[in-house]
Amino acid sequence: MAASGGWVLGVDSGGSGVRVALARADGTARSAPASSKRPAVVGERGIDAGSLLDEVLPAARELMRAAGTETLAAAAVGAAGMATLGDDLRAALPGALREAFGVRSLALAADAVTAYAGALGMRPGVVVAAGTGMIALGTGLDGSGWRRADGWGHLLGDAGGGAWIGRAGLEAALRAHDGRAGGSAALLERAEALFGPVDDLPAQLYPRPDRPAVLASFAPAVARCAAADPVAADILRQAARHILETAAAVRPTAGAAGTGSCRTALTGGLFTMGEPLLGPLRELAPEVFPEAEFVPADGDPLLGALRIAGALASGALSLPEDPALLHIRMHVHPHNQM
Repeated sequence: MAASGGWVLGVDSGGSGVRVALARADGTARSAPASSKRPAVVGERGIDAGSLLDEVLPAARELMRAAGTETLAAAAVGAAGMATLGDDLRAALPGALREAFGVRSLALAADAVTAYAGALGMRPGVVVAAGTGMIALGTGLDGSGWRRADGWGHLLGDAGGGAWIGRAGLEAALRAHDGRAGGSAALLERAEALFGPVDDLPAQLYPRPDRPAVLASFAPAVARCAAADPVAADILRQAARHILETAAAVRPTAGAAGTGSCRTALTGGLFTMGEPLLGPLRELAPEVFPEAEFVPADGDPLLGALRIAGALASGALSLPEDPALLHIRMHVHPHNQM
């Protein structure tokens, strides 16, 4: 087992790039993050381990030099798509990190799990992680494992997320353009300011591989219109209801049975739009998710990765293991013991 003061590595890999940081396993120190805007490549085998390592290894070496350590007690890698696209990472990362840094304990986690750990740590509850997409994860830490809802992507789900809000706003803009009921002149004006003539919008949107991000880029416009435009306000109210329904679906069993409140944290860029979304969330919560006890998120997914790595190194990891969501690999070599 690693000494409590040993250094651990946290990695947060997503569509906008890769972030890396070190921390003491006991949480007494933490490095500034190193970041790259080059995301890991996604190919036929899913997330390409080599491309992720190309970003992580040099950054980790530089951080280790600054920290004065040559080995790492444990590491946790959180990646968007780990659950469905992580086969190459699960195959390659344990050996690569052990060879490079002497890592003996490795956690490979879906980004929703690192978001959970960053928001709530090792406590039971529910975390909603919402940005372009939207997913909720909950656990009672009682042996029942993880409960997950949504996260199905912009074509099949992510209801209430940024792409969902942006698409609904653009639909309202196009309704106004056509003269159909349910349209919003305010959103039409915003859409034309952002994208140009809406007649050209399908050609701009449909061929692009980053369609969810393009849709989500219109969500802030919906929020800005909400105070004066009832159509925009109703879109955010619907989004708030979707978010609460998704959160309620993953509440631990005790909360579902009405025997107590459920610690609930909201994390991710979507909630930075503030009151236009948070107001409807507060208003609807007593109806849709009455058990919710909303608490501020402690931090982000990179903090979550560091917390998981630290708990793994010190033997205090209580989050449920899961083949897809939180996969643990242990390698103990006596000559590497600290």
